[in-house]
Amino acid sequence: KAGVPKGTDKGLFRQTEKSLISNADSVMHVFTVNDTTELKSLRRKSIELSDSAILSSTFRMLSAKLLATVTSPQQDGVGISAPQVGINRRVVAVMRYDKPGKPFEIYANPYIDTLIGPIERGLEGCLSVPGMQGMVSRYSTIVLSYKDLKTLQTRKDTVSGYSAIIFQHECDHLEGILYTDKADTMFVDEKWKAELNKNKHTK
Repeated sequence: KAGVPKGTDKGLFRQTEKSLISNADSVMHVFTVNDTTELKSLRRKSIELSDSAILSSTFRMLSAKLLATVTSPQQDGVGISAPQVGINRRVVAVMRYDKPGKPFEIYANPYIDTLIGPIERGLEGCLSVPGMQGMVSRYSTIVLSYKDLKTLQTRKDTVSGYSAIIFQHECDHLEGILYTDKADTMFVDEKWKAELNKNKHTK
């Protein structure tokens, strides 16, 4: 772009992103495919954060709000990515079913380095595709790389089972990919749809 030097961003949060994060409620608005502008945002590739951005108060605020959003009664999800709340950055929150207490954890600049079989076909849903579910084939084990939030060193983690599925789903979001792109079957989740309609009428 004219007048904008290459690399100006340097992985820092832009002012528009800072404003969106700081002005949002603790439970943030989740972008859905039902809104054309939001869908366009969901289809964008997310960019990495610099070390200084990961150490910033903006990142801490985004992390806290992502966790509050995904665990809120109205969402009740098992994972969420920053682009789902309008921030196209490589940040995800994932429920670690493979750890004691099944904690939610935040990951900065995550990448799936290796996909390890066998491939399993299972049911998936998405907070950004409300009221729907689909059958998707995923690898049962992955090797994940990400930035340690304290040391800022790149770490690797081998993850298996349901948490591996969630990581694949959330890291797809960072590439602008939705699970509907990979599903071989889609259908309406009647219970979820009824809940959405109920919430719509009670607002």
